[in-house]
Amino acid sequence: MNPWCRGPWLASLLLALACSGEHEPPGVVTNRERPREEVAARDALSRASATTRGRSAGKQILFGDLHTHTTFSQDAFSISLPLLGGEGAHPPADACDYARFCSSLDFWSINDHAEGLTPLHWEETRTSVRACNAATSDPANPDLVTFLGWEWTQVGTSAASHFGHKNVVLRETAEGKVPPRPIAAPRKEFGKIPVGPAQRVLMPLADWQNRQRYWDFFTLYEEMGAVPPCEVGVDTRELPDDCHEVAADPRELYEKLDQWGVDALVIPHGTAWGLSTPPGTTLRQQLSQEQHDPKRQIAFEIYSGHGTSEEYRQWPDLTQQECPAPSDDYLACCWQAGEIIRSRCEDPTAGSCDEKAALARRYYVEAGVGGHNTVPGARVEDWLDCGQCRGCFMPAMDMRPGMTGQAALAMTNLEDGARFRFGFIGSSDTHRARPGNGYKETDPDRTIDSIRPIAALGGRGEASPDPVPIVLDELPIAGRRYTERQASFYVTGGLVAVHAEGRDRDAVYDALERREVYGTSGDRILLWFDLLNATSGTAAMGSEASVSGVPRFRVSAVGSFDQNPGCPVSVHGALDAARIESVCAGECYHPADTRRRIDAIEVVRIRAQAAADESLAELIEDPWLRHACSGSPDGCDFEFEDPEFAGTDREIVYYVRALQEPTPAINGDPLRCARDERGFCIEARPCTSPSSDDSCVSEIRERAWSSPIFVSAAPTVE
Repeated sequence: MNPWCRGPWLASLLLALACSGEHEPPGVVTNRERPREEVAARDALSRASATTRGRSAGKQILFGDLHTHTTFSQDAFSISLPLLGGEGAHPPADACDYARFCSSLDFWSINDHAEGLTPLHWEETRTSVRACNAATSDPANPDLVTFLGWEWTQVGTSAASHFGHKNVVLRETAEGKVPPRPIAAPRKEFGKIPVGPAQRVLMPLADWQNRQRYWDFFTLYEEMGAVPPCEVGVDTRELPDDCHEVAADPRELYEKLDQWGVDALVIPHGTAWGLSTPPGTTLRQQLSQEQHDPKRQIAFEIYSGHGTSEEYRQWPDLTQQECPAPSDDYLACCWQAGEIIRSRCEDPTAGSCDEKAALARRYYVEAGVGGHNTVPGARVEDWLDCGQCRGCFMPAMDMRPGMTGQAALAMTNLEDGARFRFGFIGSSDTHRARPGNGYKETDPDRTIDSIRPIAALGGRGEASPDPVPIVLDELPIAGRRYTERQASFYVTGGLVAVHAEGRDRDAVYDALERREVYGTSGDRILLWFDLLNATSGTAAMGSEASVSGVPRFRVSAVGSFDQNPGCPVSVHGALDAARIESVCAGECYHPADTRRRIDAIEVVRIRAQAAADESLAELIEDPWLRHACSGSPDGCDFEFEDPEFAGTDREIVYYVRALQEPTPAINGDPLRCARDERGFCIEARPCTSPSSDDSCVSEIRERAWSSPIFVSAAPTVE
């Protein structure tokens, strides 16, 4: 007999074939709250800061995260696998404990992908959210508010068919007051295990110590595949609870929420992120009565763990077959595809090489978001800074300018005058059940979502002298994503701050509804922005207001607290050392007594589009005004006017950015380019595998973005 048959390999192989996984459970929420005196002291500090600046002490600033994934999301489960650098299960209970004890948030929401939520996992999500809320001793003044929700994750292969990702956040959590099913976007991969039969055997064998984790992963997909689709065209209230419900576009999503009659926010996010957004996509196609709900879609996630979706740039239209040549501020990836192929020619100056480069550019344009697949063997470094926004703060990879917050604020539907009325928020989009993970820039392998073992692989396949055509519709979602490159663009997440009249659920939700909110890049910066002379009195950020004459504004900002290492004593009293390490990654929000400086406040002014031929770039003034602060740790205050407003016949939008003193941040400089005298990237050094001598940390100015104030001229009284 072959000796292998008598050894452990045969037994392991048979086990790998025969054993099955287990259902991923929700975990157990720690049934304790933060010390009441600790919460009260923080609230008193927030109110005192407002009073010092002449603001109403009746409102306080609370911080939260409205975009959290757990391992109930299939992609989050994937990156939890040890072979991908993951650390195992992080179910809803972990997210609750993290929000309460590790990041010490005031509120958060769970937003697992509806495309993978089975009826059982949705039931367990609802139960876990209620358990998280029940841990507080005073529901009228809770230490933490937990919102229930999900993510509608739509992806189109063309600009015309793409609407993007939106988080649904529900006001209520009680059974009977929330939908019995989350509403998903269409996804043809639903329930299909993303690995083949051979890999199903090899993955447990390759990591035998953690074999159960892989079997559980396969079981998750088997559970998904067992859920029958809901009947199409039936009122959502008449469908069975245990089917998989789909809304094909935002219009249908809003229609289904209307049928349920629930209070719900629908928050677009990751809009400018090019990893899955086709070139040429803009928000304009959603600015219609059918695809936009102005009652629900009132917040815009301007910053997350994928970077910013704020700044507009007037770049060439990449939906055309022509690939634009490089300009001073932009290198198209289709152009760089041609240059990579050119570098592989024996004679780069030959006519035949020109033809190959032109073919590579055409193939890249035709492949859309899958364009990187058209150049076999290209390394991450070979692409230089193509597709990236030079000079943007923490830019989203392959930024799509027409999907940014500034573009949205400038757009007008000229047929009916409709406009987006977005308030700006930040959140994390964490897939490691760590809401509010931006308080410390430590341990990127556990804090951010990058899959670094894959990223470190570099190129895809063998380098070829010829480009290859790609049919995007034939590529699965995972094949379209340039995971290796994206690793350098994952960052710690942002926060949403609300000016609330209390700590309870309704106070937080009401502040969100009136857009009296702002976003930060992760630090707990305090920010106020008011229009002082609106016809109705002082108008806070997020307001729609009118003025007679010249508008006058006031801005105040106070920097975030420095952080002590480790966790506060109160956290050690609530969680044991093992749970602090597994859930908090060993570090908690632990404020010192000193604050960081606010270095500057910038004002952005945007005029509403009034004609179809008006360029968005000409309507956006960024910055329109910049105020240098004194550097006092007590904060920065200033007032300004807009004398050019008088006599305007259109709405003008104003918002402010508060810029904090430089501090280190993971992937603060995503590509770390060496640049020539013109500012062109000539060598990229992306961060794919941090080590002791390369932490992937660069200094940035953490910041806060106010919600806009929408100002129009008051009617003239005759």
